[in-house]
Amino acid sequence: MKNFYILMIMMAFAITVNAQKQNVGKIDTIQDEKIRELLNKHIKVNEIANTIPGFRINIFFQSGNNSKTGAMQCKATFTAKFPDIECYVVYEEPNFKVKVGDFRTRMEARGFVQQIKMDFPDAFVIKDQINFPKITE
Repeated sequence: MKNFYILMIMMAFAITVNAQKQNVGKIDTIQDEKIRELLNKHIKVNEIANTIPGFRINIFFQSGNNSKTGAMQCKATFTAKFPDIECYVVYEEPNFKVKVGDFRTRMEARGFVQQIKMDFPDAFVIKDQINFPKITE
């Protein structure tokens, strides 16, 4: 009799576990087509983005008639002294700016400012969108 009760309890557990597996199914969502278009546009924009938030060093900014020439000269001077560091000339109305480096942290950028302070005394750290760091093996 005791074996019979144990057998019945085990069968009840087996039926309960088996019953839970049967409710697996598929969910269909009904949505406007414009939502799908918006999601696809969002995916495309994020695939194109090849920058991340970070820091750069602003070594030159000027507005005026000769500001572009000054920015190009500043870039040439910088790349001659630091050929391994990226240099960007940017026009943000009304100034031409020369930004250098792609630093992930403010501390990295400040360390580099100390290295270039003798040559570029007006250099300061700014938040900017930076390029992905190059992977070295």
